[in-house]
Amino acid sequence: MRVGLRQFKRPLCYVMALLYVVAGILHFIVPELYVQIVPPVLPAALALVYLSGVAEVAVGLGLLVPRTRSHAAWATIALLVAIFPANVYMAVSMVTIEGTGGGDPSALVRWARLPVQGVLILWAYWYTD
Repeated sequence: MRVGLRQFKRPLCYVMALLYVVAGILHFIVPELYVQIVPPVLPAALALVYLSGVAEVAVGLGLLVPRTRSHAAWATIALLVAIFPANVYMAVSMVTIEGTGGGDPSALVRWARLPVQGVLILWAYWYTD
């Protein structure tokens, strides 16, 4: 019997939703970690961290509801595109995260975040139908 990826679509949706909800909540628990990777050219770093936290929780919850799943998936893609500059800034500026749970991510980790964004976009796109 051939096992297709399609059978994992629903469980993986719940995994993705949980990841976004947890990540969003972390924006409120340890905002200082996220503020550090907001590119300095953007205003109101803390407000942007809170806004992206709300957005992550919202898309995560939206993914759980079949009626809103497609819209939430598109919103997830938009969110990932919107936060991509923070990942680029972190990689090219060699940002060291200071504070609880921080540390100095290796160059490999900093740069690996960039293609991971593409994988996350494709994962969200899977639920846009």
